[in-house]
Amino acid sequence: MIIDVHCHAFQCAEHIGEPFRSESARAHGGEVDLTTHREHYRNTSPADTRTIVIGGKARRSGLWVDDTSIRDFVAREPDRLIGYLSVDPTQPGWQDEMRYGHQELGLRGIKLMPMYAGFDPADPAYDPLFAYAEEHGLPLLVHTGTTFVSTAVLRWARPVHLDEVAIRHPELPMVLAHMGHPYEGECLAVIRKHQNVYADVSALHYRPFQLWHSLQLAQDYGVTHKLLFGSDYPFTTVNESIDGLRAVARVPGIPGLPPLDPDKIERIIAQPALELLRLE
Repeated sequence: MIIDVHCHAFQCAEHIGEPFRSESARAHGGEVDLTTHREHYRNTSPADTRTIVIGGKARRSGLWVDDTSIRDFVAREPDRLIGYLSVDPTQPGWQDEMRYGHQELGLRGIKLMPMYAGFDPADPAYDPLFAYAEEHGLPLLVHTGTTFVSTAVLRWARPVHLDEVAIRHPELPMVLAHMGHPYEGECLAVIRKHQNVYADVSALHYRPFQLWHSLQLAQDYGVTHKLLFGSDYPFTTVNESIDGLRAVARVPGIPGLPPLDPDKIERIIAQPALELLRLE
């Protein structure tokens, strides 16, 4: 079974404004269709794939996916899909939205976008968010790493800020998205020291040297078991992501240094992420 921990559900006209929409072509060298096509996702994934579906809220960057749309999206395939709510804590009423998404809509985790929304996740002012998630067993998927959006605040994307959150909330499961690229070493340092903090490998395969280098670092630090599979659909697909991981696993490596261990790459692809995140 494949567990995709990072799949978006976007309906462009409704959910994505400026500058996010117009600047998305910078993501990986060309225009991206940001609409989630359910059939396309299913047809480009192994048949037994289960998927965590997220939206996103970041008023500063023009992204706002209402949590009800995520609830409706996953309700059509409840055996395959798990929905997360989203929070932009810079906006009025965010705590009410969080409670509604969890208690009324039944969403099972939280997507957080500090860089896009423009806030420091380590600021104690946001501890009520993390405390609520910890108390109610809501795993976080936190965007870490760079972006194509000009209004996003890059310093709040660095994985090191989540180290402080994990120190104050040690029982809170967190996934740092995209291995924090290009701050992968920082990301690995964070996930190594915290039992309940993981990283996903989504949206990296189309930069193959970066992916190879990141996985080598993870292997050297002994934390490949803390890496979870993700696609970042619609930016890429599950099958393309799996193929990309296997392709870098076949690279001979640098003479005199050990290559990637293909068995460890296969274990990343097959990670029991729902069990690790306490979602089953």
